[in-house]
Amino acid sequence: MTEQNTDWYGPDAATFGDRVAAAREAAGMTQGQLARRIGVKKSTLSAWERDLSEPRANKLTMLAGLLNVSMSWLLTGEGEGMTEPAPLELEAGDFTSVLNELRSLRSEMRQNAERAARLEKKLRALLQVTDAPASEPA
Repeated sequence: MTEQNTDWYGPDAATFGDRVAAAREAAGMTQGQLARRIGVKKSTLSAWERDLSEPRANKLTMLAGLLNVSMSWLLTGEGEGMTEPAPLELEAGDFTSVLNELRSLRSEMRQNAERAARLEKKLRALLQVTDAPASEPA
């Protein structure tokens, strides 16, 4: 296996939103905490992290300062920022626990899908009753 030189947060590997989310997590903050400190709604910060929008210059400056990275790094992945994440250390028992968690999640998803189908059927029935033409008096 060859060793690859990966720039985890560079322009080819990560987006602005990826870098914001990684720096926020490294700073130990939730989206809500960071949003409050910057003075924006959580949904605004979430949109930045999902690359649906970008902050104005004043918010970008605050963001970089609070996350202890440079504005250049947030925008381009170059400059003072974060280093690559530490490799995961896995133990033999991890495989079994992850597999069990996946099985449990799949079961919950199946149950939720069945519940959603029942609710959808009930909603359709309610809509048919509401949309039914009223009978005219004779």
